[in-house]
Amino acid sequence: MENATADASTVLVDKLDGYAVVTLNDPDRRNVFTLAMSKRVHEIFDDLEADESINAVVITGAGKGFCSGGHLDELLENPGPEGMRKIYAGFVRIANSRLATIAAVNGAAVGAGMNALLVCDVVIAGESARFDSRFLQIGLGPGGGHTWRLRNNIGLQATKAMVLFGEVLDGPRAAEVGLAWKCVADDELLTEAEALASKAATAPRELVMRTKDTIHNTLAISDSDTAIDNELDTQVWSMGEPAFVDMVTSLKSRITKKS
Repeated sequence: MENATADASTVLVDKLDGYAVVTLNDPDRRNVFTLAMSKRVHEIFDDLEADESINAVVITGAGKGFCSGGHLDELLENPGPEGMRKIYAGFVRIANSRLATIAAVNGAAVGAGMNALLVCDVVIAGESARFDSRFLQIGLGPGGGHTWRLRNNIGLQATKAMVLFGEVLDGPRAAEVGLAWKCVADDELLTEAEALASKAATAPRELVMRTKDTIHNTLAISDSDTAIDNELDTQVWSMGEPAFVDMVTSLKSRITKKS
Protein backbone atom coordinates (compact mmCIF):
# COMPACT_ATOMS: atom_id res chain seq x y z
CA MET A 1 0.00 0.00 0.00
CA GLU A 2 3.02 2.28 0.31
CA ASN A 3 2.89 3.38 -3.33
CA ALA A 4 -0.71 4.60 -3.17
CA THR A 5 -1.92 7.98 -2.00
CA ALA A 6 -4.97 7.88 0.24
CA ASP A 7 -7.05 10.64 -1.34
CA ALA A 8 -9.88 11.36 1.10
CA SER A 9 -12.28 12.06 -1.76
CA THR A 10 -12.08 8.49 -3.11
CA VAL A 11 -14.02 7.08 -0.15
CA LEU A 12 -16.37 9.15 1.97
CA VAL A 13 -17.39 8.41 5.56
CA ASP A 14 -20.33 9.71 7.54
CA LYS A 15 -20.53 8.85 11.23
CA LEU A 16 -24.08 8.61 12.51
CA ASP A 17 -25.73 7.28 15.68
CA GLY A 18 -23.66 4.21 16.48
CA TYR A 19 -22.81 3.36 12.89
CA ALA A 20 -21.07 4.82 9.85
CA VAL A 21 -21.88 4.98 6.15
CA VAL A 22 -18.82 4.47 3.92
CA THR A 23 -19.27 5.44 0.27
CA LEU A 24 -16.96 4.40 -2.57
CA ASN A 25 -16.78 7.68 -4.45
CA ASP A 26 -15.75 7.54 -8.10
CA PRO A 27 -19.18 7.55 -9.76
CA ASP A 28 -17.93 8.48 -13.24
CA ARG A 29 -16.02 5.18 -13.35
CA ARG A 30 -18.66 3.21 -11.40
CA ASN A 31 -16.40 3.27 -8.33
CA VAL A 32 -13.50 1.29 -9.76
CA PHE A 33 -11.47 0.02 -6.81
CA THR A 34 -8.04 1.65 -7.10
CA LEU A 35 -5.00 1.38 -4.86
CA ALA A 36 -5.75 4.86 -3.55
CA MET A 37 -9.27 3.78 -2.69
CA SER A 38 -7.92 0.64 -1.03
CA LYS A 39 -5.59 2.67 1.17
CA ARG A 40 -8.41 5.04 2.09
CA VAL A 41 -10.56 2.06 3.16
CA HIS A 42 -7.71 0.95 5.41
CA GLU A 43 -7.54 4.35 7.06
CA ILE A 44 -11.29 4.60 7.51
CA PHE A 45 -11.64 1.17 9.12
CA ASP A 46 -8.68 1.83 11.41
CA ASP A 47 -10.44 5.02 12.52
CA LEU A 48 -13.86 3.41 12.91
CA GLU A 49 -12.51 0.52 14.96
CA ALA A 50 -10.73 3.00 17.24
CA ASP A 51 -13.96 4.97 17.69
CA GLU A 52 -15.83 3.47 20.65
CA SER A 53 -19.10 5.02 19.43
CA ILE A 54 -19.22 2.95 16.21
CA ASN A 55 -20.57 -0.61 16.14
CA ALA A 56 -21.53 -1.08 12.49
CA VAL A 57 -20.65 0.09 8.99
CA VAL A 58 -22.75 0.38 5.84
CA ILE A 59 -20.75 0.27 2.59
CA THR A 60 -22.26 1.57 -0.64
CA GLY A 61 -21.30 3.19 -3.93
CA ALA A 62 -21.80 6.74 -5.18
CA GLY A 63 -23.92 7.25 -8.27
CA LYS A 64 -25.41 4.39 -10.27
CA GLY A 65 -22.92 1.62 -9.49
CA PHE A 66 -21.63 -0.18 -6.43
CA CYS A 67 -18.13 -1.11 -7.63
CA SER A 68 -16.88 -1.96 -11.12
CA GLY A 69 -13.91 -3.98 -9.87
CA GLY A 70 -10.16 -3.52 -9.83
CA HIS A 71 -8.39 -0.95 -11.98
CA LEU A 72 -6.99 -2.93 -14.95
CA ASP A 73 -3.92 -0.73 -15.41
CA GLU A 74 -3.02 -1.18 -11.76
CA LEU A 75 -3.48 -4.93 -12.08
CA LEU A 76 -0.95 -4.99 -14.91
CA GLU A 77 1.43 -2.68 -13.05
CA ASN A 78 1.45 -4.89 -9.94
CA PRO A 79 2.17 -8.43 -11.18
CA GLY A 80 2.86 -11.48 -9.05
CA PRO A 81 1.42 -12.66 -5.74
CA GLU A 82 2.53 -9.61 -3.74
CA GLY A 83 1.11 -7.26 -6.34
CA MET A 84 -2.24 -9.02 -6.19
CA ARG A 85 -2.24 -8.94 -2.39
CA LYS A 86 -1.73 -5.18 -2.56
CA ILE A 87 -4.67 -4.81 -4.96
CA TYR A 88 -7.00 -6.73 -2.62
CA ALA A 89 -5.74 -5.26 0.65
CA GLY A 90 -8.75 -2.95 1.04
CA PHE A 91 -11.23 -5.81 0.74
CA VAL A 92 -9.22 -7.88 3.18
CA ARG A 93 -9.28 -5.00 5.67
CA ILE A 94 -13.08 -5.02 5.60
CA ALA A 95 -13.15 -8.82 5.90
CA ASN A 96 -10.94 -8.67 9.01
CA SER A 97 -12.97 -5.97 10.74
CA ARG A 98 -14.74 -6.96 13.95
CA LEU A 99 -17.41 -4.32 13.34
CA ALA A 100 -20.75 -5.43 11.91
CA THR A 101 -20.70 -4.67 8.18
CA ILE A 102 -23.50 -4.26 5.64
CA ALA A 103 -23.16 -3.84 1.88
CA ALA A 104 -25.91 -1.71 0.32
CA VAL A 105 -25.53 -2.72 -3.32
CA ASN A 106 -26.73 -0.10 -5.78
CA GLY A 107 -26.27 -0.92 -9.47
CA ALA A 108 -23.49 -3.18 -10.68
CA ALA A 109 -20.93 -5.05 -8.58
CA VAL A 110 -18.49 -6.50 -11.11
CA GLY A 111 -15.49 -8.81 -10.78
CA ALA A 112 -13.36 -7.78 -7.84
CA GLY A 113 -16.14 -5.32 -7.05
CA MET A 114 -18.10 -8.28 -5.78
CA ASN A 115 -15.39 -8.86 -3.20
CA ALA A 116 -16.36 -5.57 -1.56
CA LEU A 117 -19.78 -7.05 -0.77
CA LEU A 118 -18.71 -10.65 -0.21
CA VAL A 119 -16.50 -9.55 2.71
CA CYS A 120 -19.48 -7.90 4.43
CA ASP A 121 -21.63 -9.64 7.03
CA VAL A 122 -24.93 -8.86 5.32
CA VAL A 123 -25.85 -7.71 1.80
CA ILE A 124 -28.91 -5.62 0.96
CA ALA A 125 -29.58 -5.34 -2.77
CA GLY A 126 -31.42 -2.62 -4.60
CA GLU A 127 -33.69 -3.72 -7.44
CA SER A 128 -31.19 -2.28 -9.93
CA ALA A 129 -28.28 -4.25 -8.43
CA ARG A 130 -26.31 -6.54 -10.72
CA PHE A 131 -23.96 -9.21 -9.38
CA ASP A 132 -21.43 -10.15 -12.05
CA SER A 133 -18.35 -12.27 -11.32
CA ARG A 134 -16.91 -11.69 -14.82
CA PHE A 135 -13.33 -12.83 -14.08
CA LEU A 136 -13.28 -15.59 -16.68
CA GLN A 137 -15.08 -13.43 -19.23
CA ILE A 138 -12.08 -11.05 -19.32
CA GLY A 139 -9.53 -13.87 -19.27
CA LEU A 140 -8.59 -13.45 -15.60
CA GLY A 141 -8.59 -15.95 -12.78
CA PRO A 142 -10.68 -14.99 -9.73
CA GLY A 143 -8.78 -13.40 -6.85
CA GLY A 144 -9.06 -12.03 -3.35
CA GLY A 145 -10.83 -15.10 -1.98
CA HIS A 146 -13.67 -14.55 -4.45
CA THR A 147 -14.66 -18.19 -5.05
CA TRP A 148 -14.29 -19.22 -1.40
CA ARG A 149 -16.46 -16.37 -0.15
CA LEU A 150 -19.01 -16.89 -2.90
CA ARG A 151 -19.31 -20.63 -2.21
CA ASN A 152 -19.72 -19.97 1.52
CA ASN A 153 -22.60 -17.63 0.70
CA ILE A 154 -24.50 -19.39 -2.06
CA GLY A 155 -23.16 -22.94 -2.39
CA LEU A 156 -21.22 -24.85 -5.01
CA GLN A 157 -23.64 -24.95 -7.92
CA ALA A 158 -24.58 -21.26 -7.79
CA THR A 159 -20.91 -20.32 -7.49
CA LYS A 160 -20.07 -22.34 -10.59
CA ALA A 161 -23.00 -20.82 -12.45
CA MET A 162 -21.74 -17.31 -11.74
CA VAL A 163 -17.99 -17.89 -12.11
CA LEU A 164 -17.70 -20.60 -14.78
CA PHE A 165 -20.80 -19.85 -16.82
CA GLY A 166 -21.03 -16.09 -16.38
CA GLU A 167 -24.51 -15.98 -14.88
CA VAL A 168 -25.38 -12.43 -13.77
CA LEU A 169 -27.87 -12.03 -10.93
CA ASP A 170 -30.20 -9.09 -10.46
CA GLY A 171 -31.31 -7.95 -7.01
CA PRO A 172 -34.33 -10.25 -6.64
CA ARG A 173 -32.44 -13.31 -7.86
CA ALA A 174 -29.51 -12.53 -5.55
CA ALA A 175 -31.92 -12.58 -2.62
CA GLU A 176 -33.40 -15.88 -3.84
CA VAL A 177 -30.04 -17.67 -3.86
CA GLY A 178 -28.78 -16.11 -0.62
CA LEU A 179 -26.22 -13.72 -2.07
CA ALA A 180 -28.30 -10.90 -0.57
CA TRP A 181 -30.31 -10.92 2.64
CA LYS A 182 -33.10 -9.03 0.92
CA CYS A 183 -33.87 -6.97 -2.18
CA VAL A 184 -35.60 -3.61 -1.80
CA ALA A 185 -36.61 -0.72 -4.03
CA ASP A 186 -33.65 1.43 -5.01
CA ASP A 187 -34.99 4.48 -3.19
CA GLU A 188 -35.31 2.41 0.01
CA LEU A 189 -31.87 0.79 -0.16
CA LEU A 190 -29.86 3.05 2.12
CA THR A 191 -32.75 3.43 4.55
CA GLU A 192 -33.04 -0.35 4.89
CA ALA A 193 -29.29 -0.78 5.34
CA GLU A 194 -29.10 1.97 7.95
CA ALA A 195 -32.07 0.53 9.82
CA LEU A 196 -30.21 -2.78 10.04
CA ALA A 197 -27.00 -1.05 11.13
CA SER A 198 -28.86 0.83 13.86
CA LYS A 199 -29.91 -2.50 15.40
CA ALA A 200 -26.28 -3.55 15.81
CA ALA A 201 -25.56 -0.05 17.13
CA THR A 202 -27.89 -0.61 20.10
CA ALA A 203 -25.98 -3.66 21.37
CA PRO A 204 -22.84 -3.38 23.53
CA ARG A 205 -19.88 -2.85 21.20
CA GLU A 206 -17.61 -5.52 22.66
CA LEU A 207 -20.46 -8.02 22.61
CA VAL A 208 -21.05 -7.34 18.90
CA MET A 209 -17.36 -7.92 18.18
CA ARG A 210 -17.05 -11.06 20.28
CA THR A 211 -20.20 -12.53 18.80
CA LYS A 212 -18.98 -11.86 15.25
CA ASP A 213 -15.76 -13.70 16.16
CA THR A 214 -17.83 -16.59 17.49
CA ILE A 215 -19.86 -16.81 14.29
CA HIS A 216 -16.73 -16.81 12.14
CA ASN A 217 -15.21 -19.57 14.26
CA THR A 218 -18.11 -21.85 13.35
CA LEU A 219 -16.65 -22.27 9.84
CA ALA A 220 -14.08 -24.67 11.29
CA ILE A 221 -16.44 -26.51 13.68
CA SER A 222 -17.85 -29.94 12.87
CA ASP A 223 -19.16 -31.28 16.20
CA SER A 224 -21.57 -30.26 18.94
CA ASP A 225 -19.11 -30.14 21.85
CA THR A 226 -16.79 -27.78 20.01
CA ALA A 227 -19.77 -25.62 19.02
CA ILE A 228 -20.77 -25.31 22.68
CA ASP A 229 -17.20 -24.49 23.74
CA ASN A 230 -16.97 -21.84 21.02
CA GLU A 231 -19.77 -19.83 22.61
CA LEU A 232 -19.05 -20.39 26.30
CA ASP A 233 -16.45 -17.70 26.96
CA THR A 234 -18.48 -14.91 25.38
CA GLN A 235 -21.73 -16.01 26.99
CA VAL A 236 -20.19 -16.29 30.48
CA TRP A 237 -18.42 -12.94 30.04
CA SER A 238 -21.63 -11.22 28.87
CA MET A 239 -23.54 -12.41 31.94
CA GLY A 240 -21.35 -10.18 34.11
CA GLU A 241 -21.64 -7.12 31.87
CA PRO A 242 -23.96 -4.15 32.62
CA ALA A 243 -26.30 -4.75 29.66
CA PHE A 244 -27.34 -8.19 30.92
CA VAL A 245 -27.14 -7.43 34.65
CA ASP A 246 -29.26 -4.29 34.27
CA MET A 247 -31.81 -6.14 32.13
CA VAL A 248 -32.21 -8.85 34.79
CA THR A 249 -32.50 -6.26 37.55
CA SER A 250 -35.16 -4.36 35.60
CA LEU A 251 -37.07 -7.57 34.84
CA LYS A 252 -37.07 -8.60 38.50
CA SER A 253 -38.26 -5.15 39.47
CA ARG A 254 -41.22 -5.32 37.07
CA ILE A 255 -42.15 -8.82 38.33
CA THR A 256 -42.02 -7.63 41.94
CA LYS A 257 -44.30 -4.66 41.18
CA LYS A 258 -46.86 -6.98 39.57
CA SER A 259 -46.84 -9.36 42.53
